[in-house]
Amino acid sequence: MPVLPSFRVSPPSPLPAERPALSELFRHRAFVRFWYARLAGLLANQMLMVAVAWHMYDITGSAWDLGLVGLLQFVPALLLTLPAGQLVDRAHRGRIFAACMAVQTLVAVLLAFATQGGWATRGLILALSLLLGSVRAFQMPSQQALVPLLVPRHLLPRAIALSSIGTQGAVICGPALGGLVYMAGASAVYVLCTGLLAIACALTLGVRYTAPPQPPREGWRGMFRGVGFIWNREVLLGASSLDLFAVLMGGAVALLPIFARDILQAGPVALGLLRAAPAVGALAMSLVLVRHVGYKLLAAVGVFGLATLVFGLSESFWLSLAALAVTGAADEVSVVTRITLVQLETPDEMRGRVAAVNSVFIGASNQLGEFRAGAMATFLGPVGAVAFGGVATVMVALAWIRLFPGLARRDRMAP
Repeated sequence: MPVLPSFRVSPPSPLPAERPALSELFRHRAFVRFWYARLAGLLANQMLMVAVAWHMYDITGSAWDLGLVGLLQFVPALLLTLPAGQLVDRAHRGRIFAACMAVQTLVAVLLAFATQGGWATRGLILALSLLLGSVRAFQMPSQQALVPLLVPRHLLPRAIALSSIGTQGAVICGPALGGLVYMAGASAVYVLCTGLLAIACALTLGVRYTAPPQPPREGWRGMFRGVGFIWNREVLLGASSLDLFAVLMGGAVALLPIFARDILQAGPVALGLLRAAPAVGALAMSLVLVRHVGYKLLAAVGVFGLATLVFGLSESFWLSLAALAVTGAADEVSVVTRITLVQLETPDEMRGRVAAVNSVFIGASNQLGEFRAGAMATFLGPVGAVAFGGVATVMVALAWIRLFPGLARRDRMAP
């Protein structure tokens, strides 16, 4: 009788292609170092925003002033966007990011001394908001353009996903921690932010990478190349503008101090939890986008609008928390889609300018959206302003299906 050959059958390993990619990613020490730097910087940014918002509302009690903080952060970012993108493409991106962390460290120190000395006024907070907006015009394109230089191209989607997870972790912990520490006083939050921002600056200064070749000098024409790059690509323009109008109309972050204190009858800890709730939903959503990304993106924006409407009409803290978590999950679809598409389709020599234009969309949706919410709340009240924004966001999602059919039909991230 012939002897049959024996075969050793090993149990299948889950996600065999994913594990080596993740372990290989962590072997790139420059990326890991910058990941920790971004984590520390974003954690401090989130705590700072909670403290400044509650501090401003304590001083003035005005929805208009809460919106004005967002507007004063957006205006300088808009004016400095094109020069910032040009500089990022021509200079050391890591040093630009480190300089941004250093300036924000000084802002936190100044706020701590002003609070302790009793001279933290409405005018000071608005002036520092202007400075923070100027700094972030350089911070956002430098951090987005630096990541592709720290990992090989085949690991870039994995690096973006891991960066997004770290970002959402910081956005979850930062506001909650900021609200908790605020119970000891605003100055305690500012001191903690000072330490975290200084750590982020020091870590980034140690990041080493091979700089891409500098683009040829093109003067003013070169600064506008990033605008033309996005304008001529329907999918990128559709994804970026969809995110802009969705958060511009549906964003309610600026009004959270009013909802926390006056509508939900809670304090700074509750404000921190409300600010963290969208990131909890975002973290849960970070691995969903595999196929049919276009329709998922448009559906997610519609869900974002409906959840915003529920939050605006809610008088229950837990329902409000759940609604904000849903907005975060929906917004994560937009964020991951937009950033991944931009990073995969942009050549190295233009990453700074394209990221700068992308940061305008983000800044307009966030800071300008805060001003929109604050201004409308002055006339319609906070509930009316948020409800209007939620309905308008759903209408934007429906309109984009017709305006950008190529985006709706997009199946995968990489074409």
